Amino acid sequence: MKDVITKEVVLNHSIDRIWKAITLQEEISTWFIKADFKAENGYRYEFTASEENGCATITGEVKSASPYTLIYTWTVENTQVETTVTWNLKEVENGTRLTLEHSGISQYTGDTAVEMFNSYTSGWDKCMVALDDHIKNEVHAG
Repeated sequence: MKDVITKEVVLNHSIDRIWKAITLQEEISTWFIKADFKAENGYRYEFTASEENGCATITGEVKSASPYTLIYTWTVENTQVETTVTWNLKEVENGTRLTLEHSGISQYTGDTAVEMFNSYTSGWDKCMVALDDHIKNEVHAG
């Protein structure tokens, strides 16, 4: 089984704008999941999904929050499995290349690992679209 999900997109937004969207609690809560989050090393965060998203709470710790790289652990409520999410941003000619990696999924046992891999894969696809839409809508609203 593959252990790492990798998503890469080029977004037509500045690197600083995307960095704010993935690191500021208010923004994360708008396009992703309700968040108690600070992009500070050691910060113990909590994401709380809405009822339509299954009501799972995700907790973890920010491991690194240096300019344009964000790494945090990811533990879904009622599981003992800690995975890792890494966001990397790089300026490119047409905007910003965002690379997301979610690793450690093979730590789930049996069929749960496959189910979680598939769930995370589709979930991160939706997140990439939601992030882009959030920034586009904000730019046009402002």
